[in-house]
Amino acid sequence: MITPSYLSPGDTIGIVAPARSISESEIEAFVVYMKDANIDCKLGAHLFGKKDQYSGTIEERLRDLHDMIRDPLVKAVFAARGGYGTAQLLPGFDLDLLQKNPTWLIGFSDMTAIHSVVNKTMESMHAVMPYSFAMETPQDEASFNTLMKALKGEKLNYSIPEHSLNFPGEEEGILSGGNLSVLYSLAGTLYEPDYEGKILFLEDLDEYLYHIDRMILNFEQRDIFRKIAGLIIGEHSDMHDNAISFGKNALEIIAERAHKYKVPTMFGFPAGHKKSNYTLIFGRLVTLRVKKEGSFLSI
Repeated sequence: MITPSYLSPGDTIGIVAPARSISESEIEAFVVYMKDANIDCKLGAHLFGKKDQYSGTIEERLRDLHDMIRDPLVKAVFAARGGYGTAQLLPGFDLDLLQKNPTWLIGFSDMTAIHSVVNKTMESMHAVMPYSFAMETPQDEASFNTLMKALKGEKLNYSIPEHSLNFPGEEEGILSGGNLSVLYSLAGTLYEPDYEGKILFLEDLDEYLYHIDRMILNFEQRDIFRKIAGLIIGEHSDMHDNAISFGKNALEIIAERAHKYKVPTMFGFPAGHKKSNYTLIFGRLVTLRVKKEGSFLSI
C-alpha cells in the first residue's frame, strides 16, 4: 500500500470539484485556513464551472483531477464538496497516473467512490473538505485539527466513549469504507472495494430507515459481515421514517446484523455530515479495540 508524502509548510494542495458545483465564497474560509497554516492552494480550472448540477462535464471534472495529480508541486487534492457525481469519473480515472505520482486524495461522502478505487493500492483520507466551513453548521475545529495532524504524518489515536450498541472485540485490519449509500451503489461493479479482512467504516445522511435496512441487508446477503474484521459506525444523520414506524433507528438496524456475525463494532465515531468529522486514513493498517468501557482506534 503506497503512502503519499506528508505535507510541510510551504507545500501546495489542490482543490477540485468532482461532483456538485461550488462557488468561490463557499471555499474562501478554507483557503484562508490553509494560508494561515502556510499551505498554498491551487484551484482546478473548472472548480467554479457549471453544467447542470455539476461543476462541469465528466471530461472537465476528470481533467481537473488528473491535472492536479500530474502537478509535482501538489501534495494533496481535496474534493471541494460532496453531492453526487464522483462515481461518473471512475471509468476514466487513471489509477496508473496516481501510482506514478502518489498524491493524497481527500474528502468524504461522494468521495467514497474515489476512495474505493484508490485504496486498492494507495492510502487516502476521509476528512473535512473546503465546503465543511460553508455548511449550515460548519464542521468543528477539532475535525480540522485531526486533518492537519494527518497531513503532517502524526499518529491518530481516538478514544470513543462507550455505546450501548457496541460489540466487544479487538482486531487489526486495513481501514476502508465511507458513505453507505455510495458503497451500496458500487456493489457488483469493477469499483467495489474488497471487504476481506477490512475494518469497515460507515456513515450516511438523509435516508429513509427502510433504505438503510435494504442496504445493510444487501451487505449481509453478499456475505460482507463474514468477510470484515471489524466495523466502525459514524453518524447516520437526518434519517426519515414512514407514517407506520420502521421500528428501529439506523444504528439499531446495523447492530442487528453486526451482532449476528459477532463483528467487533464501535458505534459513535465522530465522523459524518454534521459537526464532527474526524480524519480517517483509508488503506492503512489500524487497530480497533472495542471494550465495555469504551472504544479505541489507533491509526
